[in-house]
Amino acid sequence: MSQREPLFAGLVYNEEGEPVQATQVGGEPFYAIPDAGFLRHVEAAEVDRQVLTHLKERLLAMKDAVVDGVMQMLGSDDPFTRAAIEVNLENMDRIVEFPEEAPNIEDLRLWLWMTGFRVVVNVHGEVVRVDLPGLE
Repeated sequence: MSQREPLFAGLVYNEEGEPVQATQVGGEPFYAIPDAGFLRHVEAAEVDRQVLTHLKERLLAMKDAVVDGVMQMLGSDDPFTRAAIEVNLENMDRIVEFPEEAPNIEDLRLWLWMTGFRVVVNVHGEVVRVDLPGLE
């Protein structure tokens, strides 16, 4: 994931509610987490992987509803489209290893921001909570 911005840049906060900054260290993406006046740098891939795993678990728990919703948004009832959506849902965590296969990340971030999506991490970069209104 080199030379890229962290996947959830602008959507990550520390436990005190302060925004976490996206930055580069040695050409690699990091999150800089505020901690009592200091910034703790954590590899973005580690945080992004945790968030994607969490999202994947939540979405797969209601896979049929998610796939049906996407199919409806696309206006399709094609079984091949359904299969493609299911495969992408099951492999969504691959985006960390293969970012070039990702959709437009800026559009995804904007959509997540508009839905109230928020990731809360501790100072070690461990995901404490993922808020995604509507999927609770």
